[in-house]
Amino acid sequence: MYGDIKLFSGTACPDLAADIARYLGVPLGGRDIVKFPNENIFVRLHSSVRGQDVYVIQTTSAPVSDNLLELLITIQTLKLDSAARITAVVPYLAYARSDKKDQPRVPITARLVADMIEVAGADRYITLDLHAGQIQGFFSIPGDVLTAFHILSAYFVEKRPELINPVIVTADLGFAKKGRNFAARLGTGMAFIEKRRSANDAKAQAMTVIGDVRDRDVIIVDDEVDTGGSVAQAVQIVKEHGARDVYLSFVHPVFSHPAVERLRVLPIREIVTTDSVPIPPAKRLPNLRVLSVSSILGEVIRRAHEGRSVGEMFNE
Repeated sequence: MYGDIKLFSGTACPDLAADIARYLGVPLGGRDIVKFPNENIFVRLHSSVRGQDVYVIQTTSAPVSDNLLELLITIQTLKLDSAARITAVVPYLAYARSDKKDQPRVPITARLVADMIEVAGADRYITLDLHAGQIQGFFSIPGDVLTAFHILSAYFVEKRPELINPVIVTADLGFAKKGRNFAARLGTGMAFIEKRRSANDAKAQAMTVIGDVRDRDVIIVDDEVDTGGSVAQAVQIVKEHGARDVYLSFVHPVFSHPAVERLRVLPIREIVTTDSVPIPPAKRLPNLRVLSVSSILGEVIRRAHEGRSVGEMFNE
């Protein structure tokens, strides 16, 4: 129904895009992305994609506005060149926390981003670990919302023999369901951090831990680390309740200031995350382990192109 796979990437995650291309054995398409002195962004393809099955790989981490506009302009460029199908591959979707009107006179920006991706010309989307499941409903186009849970949990399954009576701790109650899946995979118990958010910023106050962590190795799991405030409080609370070694596992290393400084001084044995957001050398801590999501994204691209089930990858 479609032509060959064509891969293109923005400038946000070149290493991840190259890894996906290697997995598929397909070269990245040539393109020019220029930012003019007036900050306008210009995209030009090196060759035609008429009738082809095109995938645009672009994460939307900082600088968010530039990376998001690159994605939208690249999609429109491909649409105007008569690509048969365009899939936006967005490992990290910006504005995902703005997913509801939880107070008067505020936007639902996640819905706006979904609309812009569709209006730009995308026929499908692929993304990883959305902050909230309802964001899928903001898209009118089909898509695959994947999870890095399988990669992260497999890493800790291998480490399981060296852990002392481990317990999974979720950084907040909203992540409890995914945390339960993590615990089931490792065959461990669970505990929860109760926290409350009272202002229109990234700050939340951790209150207490629900569950037993005393004399146990703790694996704190979450979907992302932004400024690191919640994680710092979670580590402090589990340590106050007698935890042994603390491990931290999350999907998206957003690492806004001062996350790296906070993580550097915390008593964490190991920080395990993915490359859904590129981590510059200055932010790579000695105890940081980065697992690649290129194989998951690459395999889903292959299956989408061939019209095969994605759920079969995860026995679903």
